[in-house]
Amino acid sequence: MAKTPEQPAADQSSADLLLTFRDKVYTSRTLIIPGSDRMLSVAKGCVEVSVSDEQAIAYLKAHPEIEPPKE
Repeated sequence: MAKTPEQPAADQSSADLLLTFRDKVYTSRTLIIPGSDRMLSVAKGCVEVSVSDEQAIAYLKAHPEIEPPKE
């Protein structure tokens, strides 16, 4: 089976870039964004969202148990 070549990181669009938030309480859980059917999964104490996902970023930044990424 032929492997497809991987794209270098420089060629990735901003939609492919992820922000990693740290859950200060749980290592594994599902977060549900209020007013929507969207779920975010916490695994190994972290949840990753696309930099273009404004709804998820706003929710995670406002959540008292979630630590935003370090800049």
